[in-house]
Amino acid sequence: MDSQDKILKQDVSDDNMAAAAANVENNPTVTAPEEQTQPIAPEATAETPAPEAEQPQEQRTYATKQAVLDRVKEIAHSDETPAKDEIDHLKTVFYKLHFAERDAEQKAYLAAGGDPEKYTVMPDEQEEAFKAEMGIIREKRAEAFRKLEAEKQDNLQKKQAIIDKIKMMSTSPEEANKSYNEFKELQQQWRDIKAVPADKANELWRNYQLYVEQFYDLLNLNRELREYDFKKNLEQKTQLCEAAEKLADEPDAVSAFHQLQELHQQYREIGPVAKELREQIWTRFKAASTVVNKRHQQYFENLRAKEEENLTRKTALCEQVEAIAKEDNKGAGDWEKHTKQIIEIQGQWKTIGFAPQKMNVKIFDRFRAACDDFFGRKAEYFKTLKTTFAENIKKKRALVDQAKALADSTEWKSTADKLINLQKEWKTIGMVPKKVGDQLWAEFIGACNTFFDARNAATADSRNEEQQNLSQKRGIVDQLRQLLDAKEGADDAQSKIQQLTDQYAKIGHVPFRDKDKLFRDYHKVLDALYKQLNISVSKQRLDNFKSSLKDMAKHGEDSLDNERGRLMHRYEQLKSEIVTYENNLGFLSVSSKKGSSLIDEMNRKVGKLKDDLELIRQKIKAIDAENK
Repeated sequence: MDSQDKILKQDVSDDNMAAAAANVENNPTVTAPEEQTQPIAPEATAETPAPEAEQPQEQRTYATKQAVLDRVKEIAHSDETPAKDEIDHLKTVFYKLHFAERDAEQKAYLAAGGDPEKYTVMPDEQEEAFKAEMGIIREKRAEAFRKLEAEKQDNLQKKQAIIDKIKMMSTSPEEANKSYNEFKELQQQWRDIKAVPADKANELWRNYQLYVEQFYDLLNLNRELREYDFKKNLEQKTQLCEAAEKLADEPDAVSAFHQLQELHQQYREIGPVAKELREQIWTRFKAASTVVNKRHQQYFENLRAKEEENLTRKTALCEQVEAIAKEDNKGAGDWEKHTKQIIEIQGQWKTIGFAPQKMNVKIFDRFRAACDDFFGRKAEYFKTLKTTFAENIKKKRALVDQAKALADSTEWKSTADKLINLQKEWKTIGMVPKKVGDQLWAEFIGACNTFFDARNAATADSRNEEQQNLSQKRGIVDQLRQLLDAKEGADDAQSKIQQLTDQYAKIGHVPFRDKDKLFRDYHKVLDALYKQLNISVSKQRLDNFKSSLKDMAKHGEDSLDNERGRLMHRYEQLKSEIVTYENNLGFLSVSSKKGSSLIDEMNRKVGKLKDDLELIRQKIKAIDAENK
């Protein structure tokens, strides 16, 4: 499932959270001594997302993964401290190119007729190198963060020392007047000292502003200088108010918020204004800040709403994959169909942005677990199927070898039967991969065709003769049918029937496929003729016999007795033959066409013998009547 992990991969590293907090760490809440402490910006937490809008408007473009990797290496092995927005941009661009490259490779493989089940994602050296360099960058950022924290603690102590000095100067007007120049130097030092820990910034600023204003309120030595400072501070704060008011028209709410934090930092570093103007200037600055803060807050509310919507959509995709993973796959076709469905869902997943930070990793883990479950069971199925395929290939290969061994045989009948049995056995063997199956079938059917083509060529003359025999026998059957409607005497009809049956018997074999039907037609018409002729012939023969008895009686009783003895001997012979045929009939089976035909033939013979037996019995009765 490495390929699926990479398809679904998202950057949820701890750098995002740490950097998000760092963005607002140096911009603490601004307060002023002119009124009660009020927040200017919402408090930043580690859960605050780092929106795309925080990135600079202009980002460097990269056309290849190698170009991104080169830039990452440059950052990793240089002394520069990498900016979070650039690192995020590099990550996004690299994996966008990476996934596009993987998708193109898979589509090219499938377009070339590749088997989807056999497609595997090869390791990417560039990706491994990218991860290694990003690890170095993360360590550099962590080290820079530790140094910054240490520097903030040092700055805190320095600013606390400045507050303590100003506090000592603000104890009396005399102390304030003689320390004015030192006070101005301390203000400059304060401005030169930068960031302090965020949790201490507001309290530190309130104390500083408190003692600065106390110092100015006690300063009586040079009122003109103080008024000049108030005027200059008012001008600077007025400019900051104007700049803050212009931020209301800034299209990027996040950028406007960050610019506002810089204005607040500058506002803090400017000294107080005249006491009667302090409330007014602060109210103006606060009003402009409120507009920017509301836009910033609305931006993140919309962002959170979008993230909740993304969570809902991703949850629905998880449920779809979980439902597909539970379905029963009865064969490779079902696995292939469900694979395409899941890959399509994975494509939809990539189009959806981040979910809320608390749920982003959890929902991704749920989605990946469902995909892993499906693809893991699919891999196990095809592993088992591969074993079955190997066994089936072995069996079919054995049949191919047997067919090739028989291909040159000239034992037409026995070899044909063997090849037909091999073809039946081939059908009982299960599936094999299409490519191998087509190759084996081509070899197998080629060997069979080699034999049957040779047999057909060798027996071509024989088949022509069989067709001629068939035509002749059908002509005899037609002549027999014509006798059924003829009005000829019994003796003439019987004579013709005998001639035709003799001709029929002398004709050779007919094609095998026509043999059974011809046999049925021939004996059907014979049965009808015998049934029609037996009545008239037997009656005619009996009448003729009775007429000859009078001539026979003229020669004496010995002639009649001799004839009676001959007839009795014939009578016993016929009875014996009938018994023999009937016994033989009890041992025959009708399970085959040949067996059924033989039984019909013997039944006809038994019927004829019984008719002859009855005629002899009637002749004996006629002799006994004549002797009386």
